[in-house]
Amino acid sequence: MSLSKAEAKQLLERLIFEETDPDDWVQDVWGLSPFLGDSAAKLWEAFNTLLEICPEEKLENWLESLYQNLSE
Repeated sequence: MSLSKAEAKQLLERLIFEETDPDDWVQDVWGLSPFLGDSAAKLWEAFNTLLEICPEEKLENWLESLYQNLSE
């Protein structure tokens, strides 16, 4: 299985956020609590930054191991 960064990002977003758009999730959390919303925004920014700097091969290996662990 060979994945691009864009494909890896889509898979992770579906796994984490399911059907919710990540930006909407941040806004929903912010609406519940500005303190938690700030943390949610920082997590979303960190998620995107990590995906940008991580080599595709490492992302692919990590996703494969993640899905193996989920299927056990």
